[in-house]
Amino acid sequence: MESANNRRENTLSKLSCSRCCGDLFGYLLRLRVSPEELEQRYKSREIDKFLEKDKHAFRRQVKLLLLGAGESGKSTFLKQMRIIHRINFEPDLIREYQHVIYQNIVKGMQVLCDARDKLDIPWEHPTSQLAANEAILFHSGPKLDTDQFRQYVPIINILWTDGAIRKAYDRRREFQISDSVSYFLDELDRVSRLDYVPTHRDILHCRKATKGVFEFTIRIQNIPFVFVDVGGQRTQRQKWTKCFDCSVTSILFLVSTSEFDQVLAEDRKTNRLEESRNIFDTIVNNTTFQGISIILFLNKTDLLQQKVKNPETDIRWYYPQFTGNPHSILDVQNFILQMFMNVRKNTKTPIYH
Repeated sequence: MESANNRRENTLSKLSCSRCCGDLFGYLLRLRVSPEELEQRYKSREIDKFLEKDKHAFRRQVKLLLLGAGESGKSTFLKQMRIIHRINFEPDLIREYQHVIYQNIVKGMQVLCDARDKLDIPWEHPTSQLAANEAILFHSGPKLDTDQFRQYVPIINILWTDGAIRKAYDRRREFQISDSVSYFLDELDRVSRLDYVPTHRDILHCRKATKGVFEFTIRIQNIPFVFVDVGGQRTQRQKWTKCFDCSVTSILFLVSTSEFDQVLAEDRKTNRLEESRNIFDTIVNNTTFQGISIILFLNKTDLLQQKVKNPETDIRWYYPQFTGNPHSILDVQNFILQMFMNVRKNTKTPIYH
């Protein structure tokens, strides 16, 4: 039987580790930078000094649950951590990402063609309708190979150069499409080459819904950090509680801040940011997670900034209670932060952000 002293020591150790882990990831995740800049800044000695200063607090493995609504960026965060720590992607995984990228492009163009039609945006070139008719019939499954994808490229190029498709993409808040589609369409010539191999940046941009539970371990200063990635779609959330056990140190909750003007793919009516806040409410006020550090990561601030600068988008249309400057990134960020902090019923519950 474990003695009372040992139990007390284990509890204190876990709390110390949890606190330090929260500080560390709070620091890491406050870096509001692009994936490329994130990798560069991580090389700075500040984080190394932080780890050196507090490494005595890490006595055991650190286990973090990555939670959040679908498309909040959990899997992308894991990819970033992997790149930062120079853990190579296995050849089979790179090939899988290549097929996912092909699928993202083809499926994305099909969605844009359908959206253009429903939004009644006229074609710039009459022949584009023939190209759209062909694109709708493209195979967009997960096993799309290079030869088949290359056959589709001329049609996709015709469509992406038509202003009607660009206008449809600019109105993407009115339908469901990944934010990364334009990145790959702009890189179509490179991606369609026979010798194409996905770069780190490509891998960060490719999108595939997480189904199931995935664990990935990264050693930081000889401390194993175990990240548990769980799907965020409604059908996947019942798996969240099954992932929680006494070994969990922290919960990292990711929020896609740029989705304040978008609705869920699942029901096409619920505001995505509101859905994310409701999920966070159930976690931060759940007694099951008492004693666990919760790290709130307001993600996709680069996309949020683009929307805030756009005069055709106004957060007050979706949140009339907003009283700041709708085109000030700081005002909008602070409003979103307070939205999430205010759901906490017990103010003593620590939330790192």
